[in-house]
Amino acid sequence: MWIDEPLLQYFPIDILPLANPIITQPITLKHLEFFAEKLSFLLEAGDTLLLEGGLGAGKTTLVQLIASNLDIGDDQYVSSPSFSLLHEYSGTVQVFHMDLYRLTDEDDVEAAGLLDYLEHQGLCLIEWPERLGSAKPHNYLQIEIGIPDSDHRTLTLSAYGPRWTQRLPRLIRLVEQVNEQDT
Repeated sequence: MWIDEPLLQYFPIDILPLANPIITQPITLKHLEFFAEKLSFLLEAGDTLLLEGGLGAGKTTLVQLIASNLDIGDDQYVSSPSFSLLHEYSGTVQVFHMDLYRLTDEDDVEAAGLLDYLEHQGLCLIEWPERLGSAKPHNYLQIEIGIPDSDHRTLTLSAYGPRWTQRLPRLIRLVEQVNEQDT
Protein backbone atom coordinates (compact mmCIF):
# COMPACT_ATOMS: atom_id res chain seq x y z
CA MET A 1 0.00 0.00 0.00
CA TRP A 2 1.48 3.34 -1.01
CA ILE A 3 1.10 6.11 1.55
CA ASP A 4 1.92 9.75 0.98
CA GLU A 5 4.92 10.75 3.16
CA PRO A 6 3.34 13.98 4.52
CA LEU A 7 0.35 11.93 5.68
CA LEU A 8 2.57 9.81 7.91
CA GLN A 9 3.53 12.80 10.04
CA TYR A 10 -0.11 12.99 11.18
CA PHE A 11 -1.04 9.33 11.28
CA PRO A 12 1.25 6.49 12.35
CA ILE A 13 1.12 3.74 9.73
CA ASP A 14 -0.26 1.16 12.15
CA ILE A 15 -3.53 3.08 12.60
CA LEU A 16 -4.28 3.60 8.93
CA PRO A 17 -6.73 1.15 7.34
CA LEU A 18 -4.98 -1.69 5.53
CA ALA A 19 -7.12 -1.43 2.41
CA ASN A 20 -10.24 0.17 1.09
CA PRO A 21 -13.27 -0.86 3.13
CA ILE A 22 -14.84 -4.20 2.23
CA ILE A 23 -18.61 -3.83 1.80
CA THR A 24 -21.41 -6.36 1.63
CA GLN A 25 -24.48 -6.06 -0.52
CA PRO A 26 -27.68 -5.53 1.51
CA ILE A 27 -28.11 -8.67 3.61
CA THR A 28 -30.84 -10.28 5.70
CA LEU A 29 -30.60 -11.72 9.21
CA LYS A 30 -29.88 -15.13 7.64
CA HIS A 31 -26.83 -13.66 5.91
CA LEU A 32 -25.74 -11.94 9.12
CA GLU A 33 -25.85 -15.32 10.85
CA PHE A 34 -23.64 -16.77 8.09
CA PHE A 35 -21.25 -13.81 8.39
CA ALA A 36 -20.99 -14.15 12.19
CA GLU A 37 -20.35 -17.89 11.96
CA LYS A 38 -17.53 -17.50 9.43
CA LEU A 39 -16.06 -14.44 11.17
CA SER A 40 -15.90 -16.39 14.43
CA PHE A 41 -13.37 -18.75 12.86
CA LEU A 42 -11.07 -15.77 12.16
CA LEU A 43 -11.20 -14.33 15.66
CA GLU A 44 -8.39 -14.81 18.17
CA ALA A 45 -7.82 -13.94 21.80
CA GLY A 46 -6.59 -10.35 21.95
CA ASP A 47 -8.71 -9.17 19.00
CA THR A 48 -10.90 -6.09 19.13
CA LEU A 49 -13.99 -5.47 16.99
CA LEU A 50 -15.36 -1.93 16.88
CA LEU A 51 -19.06 -2.07 15.99
CA GLU A 52 -20.60 1.07 14.56
CA GLY A 53 -24.13 1.85 13.47
CA GLY A 54 -27.18 3.75 14.60
CA LEU A 55 -29.70 2.66 17.20
CA GLY A 56 -31.33 -0.58 16.10
CA ALA A 57 -28.74 -1.30 13.41
CA GLY A 58 -27.96 -4.75 14.82
CA LYS A 59 -24.72 -4.31 16.77
CA THR A 60 -25.93 -6.35 19.74
CA THR A 61 -27.50 -8.92 17.40
CA LEU A 62 -24.10 -9.36 15.74
CA VAL A 63 -22.48 -9.79 19.17
CA GLN A 64 -25.10 -12.43 20.07
CA LEU A 65 -24.42 -14.32 16.85
CA ILE A 66 -20.64 -14.20 17.32
CA ALA A 67 -21.04 -15.31 20.94
CA SER A 68 -23.14 -18.33 19.97
CA ASN A 69 -20.39 -19.37 17.57
CA LEU A 70 -17.79 -19.07 20.35
CA ASP A 71 -19.67 -21.62 22.50
CA ILE A 72 -21.12 -19.07 24.88
CA GLY A 73 -24.06 -21.01 26.21
CA ASP A 74 -27.67 -20.03 26.77
CA ASP A 75 -26.91 -19.80 30.50
CA GLN A 76 -24.93 -16.64 29.67
CA TYR A 77 -27.61 -14.51 28.05
CA VAL A 78 -25.89 -12.04 25.72
CA SER A 79 -27.53 -8.65 25.94
CA SER A 80 -26.58 -5.02 25.46
CA PRO A 81 -24.52 -3.70 28.37
CA SER A 82 -25.97 -0.20 27.90
CA PHE A 83 -26.40 0.40 31.63
CA SER A 84 -23.62 -1.75 33.06
CA LEU A 85 -21.19 -0.72 30.24
CA LEU A 86 -19.54 -4.16 30.20
CA HIS A 87 -20.62 -7.79 30.12
CA GLU A 88 -18.14 -10.66 30.28
CA TYR A 89 -18.80 -14.08 28.77
CA SER A 90 -16.83 -17.33 28.79
CA GLY A 91 -16.68 -19.57 25.76
CA THR A 92 -13.85 -20.81 23.57
CA VAL A 93 -12.41 -17.35 24.27
CA GLN A 94 -13.20 -14.81 27.00
CA VAL A 95 -15.47 -12.11 25.52
CA PHE A 96 -15.67 -8.54 26.81
CA HIS A 97 -18.73 -6.81 25.36
CA MET A 98 -18.79 -3.04 25.91
CA ASP A 99 -21.49 -0.51 25.08
CA LEU A 100 -20.13 3.03 25.30
CA TYR A 101 -23.37 4.77 24.29
CA ARG A 102 -23.90 6.47 27.67
CA LEU A 103 -20.32 7.76 27.81
CA THR A 104 -19.18 11.03 26.30
CA ASP A 105 -15.53 10.56 25.38
CA GLU A 106 -12.30 8.72 26.09
CA ASP A 107 -12.00 10.37 29.53
CA ASP A 108 -15.32 8.76 30.52
CA VAL A 109 -14.19 5.42 29.09
CA GLU A 110 -10.95 5.60 31.07
CA ALA A 111 -12.74 6.71 34.27
CA ALA A 112 -15.04 3.69 33.94
CA GLY A 113 -11.97 1.40 33.84
CA LEU A 114 -12.86 0.01 30.43
CA LEU A 115 -9.53 0.73 28.72
CA ASP A 116 -7.92 -1.98 30.85
CA TYR A 117 -9.96 -4.61 29.01
CA LEU A 118 -8.26 -3.71 25.73
CA GLU A 119 -5.09 -5.18 27.25
CA HIS A 120 -6.69 -8.51 28.27
CA GLN A 121 -6.23 -11.61 26.16
CA GLY A 122 -9.91 -11.93 25.44
CA LEU A 123 -12.04 -10.74 22.56
CA CYS A 124 -13.29 -7.15 22.92
CA LEU A 125 -16.53 -6.30 21.13
CA ILE A 126 -17.22 -2.59 21.47
CA GLU A 127 -20.44 -0.80 20.53
CA TRP A 128 -20.32 3.00 20.01
CA PRO A 129 -16.50 2.96 19.68
CA GLU A 130 -16.27 6.61 18.61
CA ARG A 131 -16.38 7.35 22.38
CA LEU A 132 -12.87 5.84 22.58
CA GLY A 133 -11.42 8.81 20.72
CA SER A 134 -7.63 8.52 20.58
CA ALA A 135 -7.74 5.55 22.98
CA LYS A 136 -8.66 3.18 20.13
CA PRO A 137 -6.26 0.25 20.00
CA HIS A 138 -3.78 0.05 17.12
CA ASN A 139 -5.16 -3.31 15.95
CA TYR A 140 -8.85 -3.73 15.32
CA LEU A 141 -11.54 -4.65 12.84
CA GLN A 142 -14.15 -1.96 12.40
CA ILE A 143 -17.57 -3.18 11.32
CA GLU A 144 -20.06 -0.49 10.39
CA ILE A 145 -23.64 -1.67 10.07
CA GLY A 146 -25.78 0.35 7.65
CA ILE A 147 -29.57 0.23 7.34
CA PRO A 148 -30.68 0.51 3.69
CA ASP A 149 -34.22 -0.59 4.69
CA SER A 150 -36.00 -2.27 7.60
CA ASP A 151 -35.26 -5.83 6.41
CA HIS A 152 -31.65 -5.43 5.28
CA ARG A 153 -28.27 -4.34 6.58
CA THR A 154 -24.94 -3.61 4.94
CA LEU A 155 -21.61 -4.35 6.59
CA THR A 156 -18.55 -2.24 5.93
CA LEU A 157 -15.33 -3.82 7.22
CA SER A 158 -12.12 -1.85 7.72
CA ALA A 159 -9.04 -3.60 9.08
CA TYR A 160 -6.46 -1.67 11.10
CA GLY A 161 -3.02 -2.73 12.32
CA PRO A 162 -0.67 -5.62 11.72
CA ARG A 163 -2.80 -8.23 13.55
CA TRP A 164 -5.32 -7.91 10.72
CA THR A 165 -2.78 -7.83 7.86
CA GLN A 166 -2.55 -11.61 7.68
CA ARG A 167 -6.34 -12.00 7.83
CA LEU A 168 -7.27 -9.40 5.22
CA PRO A 169 -7.49 -11.90 2.32
CA ARG A 170 -9.76 -14.10 4.47
CA LEU A 171 -11.97 -11.12 5.32
CA ILE A 172 -12.28 -10.28 1.64
CA ARG A 173 -13.22 -13.89 0.86
CA LEU A 174 -15.75 -13.89 3.71
CA VAL A 175 -17.52 -10.82 2.30
CA GLU A 176 -17.47 -12.42 -1.16
CA GLN A 177 -19.15 -15.53 0.33
CA VAL A 178 -21.78 -13.39 2.07
CA ASN A 179 -22.46 -11.55 -1.19
CA GLU A 180 -22.84 -14.89 -3.03
CA GLN A 181 -25.58 -16.09 -0.66
CA ASP A 182 -29.13 -16.30 -2.01
CA THR A 183 -31.22 -13.31 -1.00
